[in-house]
Amino acid sequence: MVFSDLFFIYAFIPAFILCYIAGSFIDKHWLSDGGKESFAAKNMALVIFSFIFYAWGEPMYVFLMLICVLINYICGRCIDSASSHRKLALVIGLVLNISILATFKYLGFFAEQLQNLGLPVTVPKIALPIGISFYTFQSISYLIDVYKKESPVQRRFADLLLYISMFPQLIAGPIVRYGTVASEINKRSVNSKDIADGSFRFLIGLGKKVVLANQLSEVSDQLLVNGFNDLTTTGAWVGIAAFTLQIYFDFSGYSDMAIGIGRCLGFHFNENFDHPYCCNSISDFWRRWHMSLGSFFRDYVYIPLGGNRSHQALNIFVVWFLTGMWHGASWNFIIWGLYFGFIVMLEKYTLLRVHNRIPAPLLHIYSILLVVIGWGIFYFVDINQMLAFFKILFGGSAVLHDFVTESALASNFWLWIIAIAFCLPLRKWAMMATTHICGKDTKAETFVVYSARIIYSIAVLILSTALLVGATNNAFLYTRF
Repeated sequence: MVFSDLFFIYAFIPAFILCYIAGSFIDKHWLSDGGKESFAAKNMALVIFSFIFYAWGEPMYVFLMLICVLINYICGRCIDSASSHRKLALVIGLVLNISILATFKYLGFFAEQLQNLGLPVTVPKIALPIGISFYTFQSISYLIDVYKKESPVQRRFADLLLYISMFPQLIAGPIVRYGTVASEINKRSVNSKDIADGSFRFLIGLGKKVVLANQLSEVSDQLLVNGFNDLTTTGAWVGIAAFTLQIYFDFSGYSDMAIGIGRCLGFHFNENFDHPYCCNSISDFWRRWHMSLGSFFRDYVYIPLGGNRSHQALNIFVVWFLTGMWHGASWNFIIWGLYFGFIVMLEKYTLLRVHNRIPAPLLHIYSILLVVIGWGIFYFVDINQMLAFFKILFGGSAVLHDFVTESALASNFWLWIIAIAFCLPLRKWAMMATTHICGKDTKAETFVVYSARIIYSIAVLILSTALLVGATNNAFLYTRF
């Protein structure tokens, strides 16, 4: 099940709301003890619906997730209680988490490489459990933070299960640190502003996904999916530009919806995107893109390896190799990670030292060009296809331009304009303009802001519903990672 689905919007969410309200009633009138508010029934409703959400596509892998939670619960308790064997418990937990991820995500890839070397190895056909990369990383961060005593151990299995299985961020992030939500599992409050802000944030994400990403995917698929016999150089640039916008609106849209649902429930997830295509360097781009993954590798890999203090170049390449591997068991992802790792390292010794002397437009063009090329590496799993694409991209096509490319631009003119505009911080600018015109915290400002929100929300919901009827291309890209 995905957020941008009519069943999720019009059946799953209403059913969940009813059960969650019923749980709130039970907590308040039956389970509260001596004035202490209970969250047991509400949390149970959230866990049950998270299981339904996850099991909708692959029910067998619910048991895998339960095993992972049990492993981390036991290891967490051992880390907290043992004084002499804390490190051993941590190592066992990390090894088990990484082993499960490696078995389901990378075993087939490594077996295939051994087979290519001539070894008699059978390549196993193992389906990738949805969201395993996300909930494995959350589990790892939980164990490390408990070991470092930066987060309290979770003594109730049901509460750790809630943290790892919570459906808003289960299958495509953001990667939520345990410390971010630990205090909110059994002590959170929700008011009308939380619900209004959370619902609006969800609809922002829904619009990004359905109105923009899904439509852009049709342009990129038209030009990049069906072989390169007729692909022109301009067609290659238009196709990969469409994918560049598609993957941003697809993934940031999911993050917006996850953050919005969490806010409605009283959870405050960290931001995952900060207008990455407004960057002025590749280093800046990665400070803005998938920020929860970047902070994970910074805190749990880069800094422990020595960070900027020792072997910085090696540390950068290790982080970016792992970043590529995290995205998928394929050579193109490894190349993609090392490509950005090389640029980031090069920038540290060159561009970032003279950054203030270079005109901002040139920095932006440089950054976007390298990002687009990076998405070209990311897009093609088949290395031969990738090489053929880049040959065409850089002028290796017999024909420079054709009618198909012209049609992809002209017939989607407003889609391109709106998509490019929404890469900019429009909401921030609109709020600043409203405050400037109406005054800060005035009734006029409140009226304008909420009126605009209501109009936008109704328009997005109606348009998204219309587009989702009969939609065939609606899966989130990052659910396969």
